[in-house]
Amino acid sequence: MNRSRTPARRWQIAGVGAVAVALVGVGLGVASAAEGTAPTVNCPAVAGKLGAVPAQAQAEIQRNLALLNTQIAEANKRLVTSQGEGGPAFIQNAILGPLKDKRVATINRMATAIGRNAAKPVLDVNGLATCSLNANGGGNAAPEPTKVEAGGNNAGGNNAGGGNAGAAPTVNCPAVAGKLGAVPAQAQAEIERNLALLNTQIAEANKRLVTSQGEGGPAFIQNAILGPLKDKRVATINRMATAIGRNAAKPVLDVNGLATCSLNANGGGNAAPEPATVPAAGNAGGNTGGNTGAGAAPTVNCPAVTGLPAIPAQAQAEVARNLELLNTQIAEANRRLITSQGQGGPAFIQNAILGPLEDKRVATLNRIETAIGRNAARPEGLERFAPCSLNE
Repeated sequence: MNRSRTPARRWQIAGVGAVAVALVGVGLGVASAAEGTAPTVNCPAVAGKLGAVPAQAQAEIQRNLALLNTQIAEANKRLVTSQGEGGPAFIQNAILGPLKDKRVATINRMATAIGRNAAKPVLDVNGLATCSLNANGGGNAAPEPTKVEAGGNNAGGNNAGGGNAGAAPTVNCPAVAGKLGAVPAQAQAEIERNLALLNTQIAEANKRLVTSQGEGGPAFIQNAILGPLKDKRVATINRMATAIGRNAAKPVLDVNGLATCSLNANGGGNAAPEPATVPAAGNAGGNTGGNTGAGAAPTVNCPAVTGLPAIPAQAQAEVARNLELLNTQIAEANRRLITSQGQGGPAFIQNAILGPLEDKRVATLNRIETAIGRNAARPEGLERFAPCSLNE
């Protein structure tokens, strides 16, 4: 009986083997087809949502529209080269998500560029930045035009009442140097650089008032010239106060008042109101060895952060904020050295001031590395700039 079953069994085994081979062949065919048909990204077109583009912003808008195309091309290339990588969420986390972040930054830059010279467009940035997939390939690898039509200048709005060439108004800004008080010798060079920068900012605003005559509506000068000038002056004045505060009492300034400029409607005015030099205050002698009186406190000596790579445009504001924070941390440590004179034992300054300062600087330097690393090669080892010593 065993012999009579042998042929049947042989046929069964042969049949199962044939089916298995057929299934494997089908699977290989599916895998092969999938490998050759990577999806492509499908992103909303942005150019048509921007509205009229002022002539002054046209070049910047075209650069950023081209960048959107580049970002899409890079994402499509990544979809091809990464086939088979990761799990179900790989494409979203590694390709579509980062692409959206890049598009958000690029679209916001375009809105800002237009807003400098016209009404800033109100855009659905989240919607325009979000891309989907064309599962069977194809799609909009270059959805944006390389050129945009420039909006005409609205000559109907007459700025500051002077319509003729040569009758442009000029800005009138409060003088700052006289409000700073005594400037420590260590801060003198930095203060003079920033006073010169105030003069440069005024000269640039006056030039803009001449070249933009006839542009925009009634609020054009405020929105496009005086407002941005105030923002620049706020940052510059704050830097001067911080520079003084590293080595003496930080001056208490009416920053808002000093930063706000008005117009000389008939021209003229203070194109260079700030002095080129400021007298330095004398340095009090003394050292860290005990409470020897006001003015004898040591100051911290922190290394300058040098050797940073080219900073991507998307990271520039964040890097600048954190570099300024390093200055603020130094100023706070110097104040603490003054107010804590005579406190604690021999290790007080290290434990209560220099140690915490180093910890803060490490965190800030790490943030700078991370900000740059989101859009370029991440710089490593900035922590070497964290430890500070004392100027006795």
